[in-house]
Amino acid sequence: MNWDQIEGKWTEYKGKAQSSWGKLTDDDLAEVNGDREELAGKIQYRYGKTKEEAREAVNEWLDSL
Repeated sequence: MNWDQIEGKWTEYKGKAQSSWGKLTDDDLAEVNGDREELAGKIQYRYGKTKEEAREAVNEWLDSL
């Protein structure tokens, strides 16, 4: 799976993202709207991770799908 597929079907994947990162609010996920960097930024903010850690978390999530 690639990010273009996630972006195109973001409404379907929002729930899976929230299952993985429970601290993300519905508003956070609506703002992300399928944008990979925005998702990493929200994870970084909510979980106190570095930018690189947040990007790695997004990559691992993508690989798990």
